[in-house]
Amino acid sequence: MHPAAYSGGFLGLIVFILDLIAIFEVINSSRSVSSKLLWSLLIFLFPIFGLIIYFLFGGREEYNSGYETIA
Repeated sequence: MHPAAYSGGFLGLIVFILDLIAIFEVINSSRSVSSKLLWSLLIFLFPIFGLIIYFLFGGREEYNSGYETIA
């Protein structure tokens, strides 16, 4: 089997992980419930396009309080 045959699965896994991170970020944000639902559906139904739109136009700095350090 050609090594390039595995690239689609690897890229799909990367997109899936980024989608999960974005949906987790949306759910933990201070947005309204309807806004959370719409962003989550956009990311879920259009994984690559929705992720790009969310990172470009989602207003992440406004709605996310940031991450706390563990240590």
